Amino acid sequence: MEDIISSVKELVVPILADNNIELVDIEYRMEAGRRVLRFFIDKEGGITLDDCERISREISAILDVKDIIHHSYSLEVSSPGIDRPLVKKMDFIRYRNKKAYIKTKVPINGRRNFRVVIEGVEDDSVVVRDSESRIWNIPIGSIERAKLEIIF
Repeated sequence: MEDIISSVKELVVPILADNNIELVDIEYRMEAGRRVLRFFIDKEGGITLDDCERISREISAILDVKDIIHHSYSLEVSSPGIDRPLVKKMDFIRYRNKKAYIKTKVPINGRRNFRVVIEGVEDDSVVVRDSESRIWNIPIGSIERAKLEIIF
């Protein structure tokens, strides 16, 4: 599945760039017995439903022509939502001073789960502050999953 994601990403990123849209993440998985190819996109000022529809048509057209996926699947294009995933270094820079949840692949000082405020990025590490005001440097490569926290 990773090969399909890589191939699809190569085709789609230029289309998004031409539309000043950023690829946040791609998922390709089985859900309820069907394959789903899901794109999360964003842009300055936010993504609209019209953006999602237009990009969905463009992605569908190029995937049909290139025929990378040889079985049926559902294509979904959406905004990342209010609890958006943080995937790239730029995501952590953009959301400085925001609350986040980070889960690491391996423990850092005995800990894998962090509810923190993003302080910034140094080299290839995210600098975060926990609820006890401790500063943690978490290597981006060691992050299994990260997302913005929803504050009500």
